Amino acid sequence: MVRAMTMDDYDDVYALWMSIHGFGIRSVDDSREGIERFIKRNPGLSAVDVEDGKIVGAILCGHDGRRACLYHVCVSEEYRMHGIGKKMVLFCYEALKKEKINKVCLNAFVTNEVGNKFWQKMGWTLRDDMNYYDHTLNEENLTIFNK
Repeated sequence: MVRAMTMDDYDDVYALWMSIHGFGIRSVDDSREGIERFIKRNPGLSAVDVEDGKIVGAILCGHDGRRACLYHVCVSEEYRMHGIGKKMVLFCYEALKKEKINKVCLNAFVTNEVGNKFWQKMGWTLRDDMNYYDHTLNEENLTIFNK
C-alpha cells in the first residue's frame, strides 16, 4: 500500500536505504534533520510503500513551485518487479498535479542499471541536450555508497 511518507517513517526508510547495494546516502541531507526539513517543505509529496507490515519502497519528492524532483527512489530488492516503484511514482505524480506542477526531473547514477531501466520503462526521457552542474556549499555533506 502506497501512502505519504511522514517523519515517523524515517528510521524504516533509512534502514531500507542502507539495505540497497550501491545506494548513495548524503551525511547531512539524508540525516533525520535533513529529511525533516525536506518533508516539512514538501508535505504529502514523498511516498512509502508498506507490504507485510514493513516499508519496502520509498521516494522523496519535492518541488520549488515550478519543477519537481524525485530523490532516493528505491524498492527493497526482494519486493522488486511487483509494480511497487510504479505505484509510488504515480502517487507522486498525482500529489504534484494537485500542486499544479507540470514537470518532474530526477538524477540516476550512470552505474545504476536497475534504476535506469526502470525510468526508461516508465517513459522518462534521458536528456542529452544539456549539462548537469552542481556546486557544494557544505563540504561535510558527503555521499557514501552502500556496498
